[in-house]
Amino acid sequence: MRRVVIGTAGHIDHGKTALVRALTGIDTDRLKEEKQRGITIELGFAHLDLGDGTVAGLVDVPGHERFVRAMAAGAGGMDLAVLVVAADEGVMPQTREHVDILRLLGVRTGVVALTKADLLPGLGAEWLDLLHADLADVCAGTILDGAQRVLCSARTGAGLDDLVAALRRAAAGAEERPTDGPLYLPVDRAFTIRGFGTVATGTLLSGSVAAEEAIDLVPAGSTGLRVRGVQVHGAPVERAFAGQRVAVNLSGVEAQQIERGMVLGAHGQLPPTPMLDVELSLLESAPRALAHRSKWLLHVGTAQVPATVSLLDREAIGAGETALAQLRLAAPVAALPGQHFILRGFAPIPGRGHTVAGGRILAILPRKHRRGRPEIAAGLAVLREGDAAARIERILVEAGAAGLDAGALAVRTALPAKALARSLEQLGSRGAALCYDRERRAWVATSILDRLARKSILAVQRHHEEQPLAPGLPREELRARLGLADPKLFARLVGLLGERGIEAVGEHLSQRGRKAGSGATDQALRERVLGLVRAGGLTPPAVAELAAAAGEEKERLLAMLKLLEGEGLVVRVSQEFFFEATAVGTLRERLVDFLLANEAISTQEFKELVGATRKWVMPLGEFFDREKVTLRVADTRRVLRGDRDTWRERREAGAR
Repeated sequence: MRRVVIGTAGHIDHGKTALVRALTGIDTDRLKEEKQRGITIELGFAHLDLGDGTVAGLVDVPGHERFVRAMAAGAGGMDLAVLVVAADEGVMPQTREHVDILRLLGVRTGVVALTKADLLPGLGAEWLDLLHADLADVCAGTILDGAQRVLCSARTGAGLDDLVAALRRAAAGAEERPTDGPLYLPVDRAFTIRGFGTVATGTLLSGSVAAEEAIDLVPAGSTGLRVRGVQVHGAPVERAFAGQRVAVNLSGVEAQQIERGMVLGAHGQLPPTPMLDVELSLLESAPRALAHRSKWLLHVGTAQVPATVSLLDREAIGAGETALAQLRLAAPVAALPGQHFILRGFAPIPGRGHTVAGGRILAILPRKHRRGRPEIAAGLAVLREGDAAARIERILVEAGAAGLDAGALAVRTALPAKALARSLEQLGSRGAALCYDRERRAWVATSILDRLARKSILAVQRHHEEQPLAPGLPREELRARLGLADPKLFARLVGLLGERGIEAVGEHLSQRGRKAGSGATDQALRERVLGLVRAGGLTPPAVAELAAAAGEEKERLLAMLKLLEGEGLVVRVSQEFFFEATAVGTLRERLVDFLLANEAISTQEFKELVGATRKWVMPLGEFFDREKVTLRVADTRRVLRGDRDTWRERREAGAR
């Protein structure tokens, strides 16, 4: 069954609500004020059987100029429009503005309903010809250019069957919305039903929603709301799909917390965006150019928010021109790429209303662009004209080192799930993108990974030059410099560095084949330091004393000691003392032998075993405690840590 939403458009009092009532039997004027004043103020909703198995949602919009915000909110979800023109009045200012809005919001097809046709006989023979001429003029170059026009009367019922037939034909050619795309449901109403709780309604523009799913209300910040139930055309359904008018029963939020302009999206996937990259067109009828940094009212989805236009490559857009721009919003909105929007001014265009411009969203969550940058224009051109794979690659490049997972890619591309997966596979097969986390289905552009690798190689080389005695650049230091929060992405980078001559040595990264301290000067220092430590035996000089004896700065001396430690030639026992590894190993064996023969060793006995004063004995005792050889049981006693038989077996094995 096809899913389609039909919306009315037209001037106030041209019979839109009466026509909907005649077609469906539903009175969409639900407010007391609407009944009293006889005009539509808010959006009204009904459904219409088109006779071919299609039950269309029907949105009745206000015609008064003061309620265009509501009209734009309804038009954003239309698949086709019924332009309602009263036969006795003809084309009026809101007729023209509504046609502009339909075109700018991307409504692709429609039908013209000439209502109140029962009044035509009293208007003279030439009136109908003049009416058709006016309609041809206002519809020229729009989605209604060449659209079928149907004479009808809500009062007598004449022509209604012809109108339904025309709608059926138009609906058959309407493009279906993606049911496996990201969930995007702009809210146009919210209310409370006794016994059920909070209900939010809207036209489901992308994806699907079902009971028991978790969803977010964006940009309100209400997350993890539970869907208690879903209705379409007043009847419960297991799942509602894109292209349907939907009512969602929610738990976890009150109706008064929900406002028109908010959006229901899948939990954790739909982000609010403070800026939008767009393709922007100024109407041919605009009385003046649209200037850089001018301020307007943005209508997108059901939201209205003040916006400042930043033109990226010019100072102004002339009437009928199109340009790339960035909209900087007074408050964040929830939007999808490919979505259409309109801009309305604060002063009306004579005979047309306040709508002056509109266009299509190219990117959400963009960086703030600097003007006059050709690479920015080139990137936006890809988003505007490129195929799905090219657009995804561009989005991944913009995401940088953070990469994007499948959920984030879905909302930043607005692609159906299958098309997204197919395009990612294509990018992966040609080496343009890499899936670095299969579990999260997270991707990064290979050009970004390549850039990170080049920066890493330079960082390692610079570290070698600045610290020739260091074993290499610490991995975590490089990760922090690059700003890589994801450990799996960093692991992929380290793997790539391995292919480019940078190897991981423990917790360090170094050029393959490099030996720290291999220069002639370094070798001389190495021999001096190692000789001094060896000569000290179990009473080596402290670090400061070593630096003085070696005639070297303390920092460089410490770097050499760490290098020798990495090679296993010295052991750092404390902050101040490095011992020759062989001397410490021999002392360890003697200590274990003593403790295997005795229950414990006192401080005095350990002092005699070492043959030194407390200056060296205390650090050595604490070192063997840290190494889990001994356990201190009193201020002056230590015992062998662990099972004595195990120690005995190790000792015997070592002797063999």
